[in-house]
Amino acid sequence: MSWLEVIVLGVIQGLTEFLPVSSSGHLRIASELFFGRDPGAAFTAVTQLGTEAAVIVYFARDIGHLLLTWVRGFRDPEVRQTDDYRLAWLVIVGSIPIAVLGVLFKTQVETVARNLWLVATTLIVFGVLLGLAERFGRQVKPIERITVRDGILLGLAQAMALVPGVSRSGGTITAGLALGLTRPAIVRYSFLLAIPSVFGAGLFTLPDVFAGDGPSGVQMIVAVVISFVIGYAVIAWLLRFVQNNTVYVFVAYRIVLGVALLAGLAIGAVSAT
Repeated sequence: MSWLEVIVLGVIQGLTEFLPVSSSGHLRIASELFFGRDPGAAFTAVTQLGTEAAVIVYFARDIGHLLLTWVRGFRDPEVRQTDDYRLAWLVIVGSIPIAVLGVLFKTQVETVARNLWLVATTLIVFGVLLGLAERFGRQVKPIERITVRDGILLGLAQAMALVPGVSRSGGTITAGLALGLTRPAIVRYSFLLAIPSVFGAGLFTLPDVFAGDGPSGVQMIVAVVISFVIGYAVIAWLLRFVQNNTVYVFVAYRIVLGVALLAGLAIGAVSAT
């Protein structure tokens, strides 16, 4: 893997991980268009360690408080009645689906799911679903009102992002809006929900990323650092953006990108595999 490829993909990962546009889909598309190859699901998973490290740094105080509350809840019945204790458990529960499905369908995720015809289709379909959720979701529930049922459904929505083009944040935001959560609430929960699943996936696939003509250890570190720095900036921007703006701009972008990719595949300008 060349240094140019490492830098470009690290930048793309940082820019797209937290937006509902699918970072894995963008890495797959950019790699095919500019470098004529697929960097692999393992490379995608490991570069996500950088963006998730950005989440931990950005939300360090909140994460530390949730962890402390969760631990204290094992010995203090009063703590178990708090919203923070329940939220900590909901993050754990919501992380289970993607962990289980990721292990069960590891081979399919690394092969057939990365076909660009499928990526283009999921970009469009889930873009439309995101738009419908924005249009018809009531957006009245704060993060404190997420229920166990909500946590399970949001976890299943996150798991759909095992297919490039769906988008982990896009899936959870779509499901959250459909369940009546406010945009700020679901975006915040989406950040927290990603931490255990993404770190787990990155560590689980780390041995695979250096196989064949993959990146060297130094190149992988550089890609992770780049995605961390850019991802941190994107977190700050997105949290401000969703306070007063709809997600329709992402819907339009997904549909345009998906249609353009389908056209490129149809005329043979882009290879599907």
